[in-house]
Amino acid sequence: MRAVILAGGKGTRLAPYTSVLPKPLLPIGDRAILEIVVEQLVATGFTQLTFCVGYLSHLIQALFNSGDGRGVKIDYVREREPLGTAGPLRLASGLDETFLVMNGDVLTKLDYADLVRYHAESGNALTIATHARTVKIDYGVLHLDGESRLHAYDEKPEIPMVVSMGIYILEPRVLEYIPADVHFDFPDLVRKLLEAGEPIGSYSYDGFWLDIGRHEDYEQATSAWEAVTANGSAVAPGVHTPISS
Repeated sequence: MRAVILAGGKGTRLAPYTSVLPKPLLPIGDRAILEIVVEQLVATGFTQLTFCVGYLSHLIQALFNSGDGRGVKIDYVREREPLGTAGPLRLASGLDETFLVMNGDVLTKLDYADLVRYHAESGNALTIATHARTVKIDYGVLHLDGESRLHAYDEKPEIPMVVSMGIYILEPRVLEYIPADVHFDFPDLVRKLLEAGEPIGSYSYDGFWLDIGRHEDYEQATSAWEAVTANGSAVAPGVHTPISS
């Protein structure tokens, strides 16, 4: 199976780290985030990876080249101008079977094979890996009526939400909804699919997951990843089942 890894962003919120390294190459322990991701996908049974690159792409290619020695074939899609998180998929050739798309800065122990099997059984055009998160509001929240009169008050409420993990399984027909050569993000794609009546599903995962977007996320990821891998493989999420043909 084939996976497309989105690794072209500038990671401006992680400056100054990302002034010298693209975000997927930031180190976690003795390896780059993207190296961990690649090892996990290879262990699952993915045989071809496509890196969508832009910012500091030469550093990513210098580290991975064509995948020799890593047990996988790697090719590259280069964006002349930033095309968002979904736009680069139109530049990738040969996406004619079910494929995985994911952000290149995600640390997780998700079982990718189970995600693929779930998608195959669901009949979805797009399956989004999701995670439950609780958002804490650090203020007192006022509930007002139409006349600005208070009818309820919550002190620092916690709001449960279901969020995207930045990992997706797509059917090839989804590419038809992505316009060529314009900036187009995954939320835009989801809206297009919903408007067209295409089936979209959620795969719920409650294990380890970190999306590294801010300084505090990166600091947390470094210590948390050491903890979750202290007594086991960093490659495999528990029992890691390869994808079967």
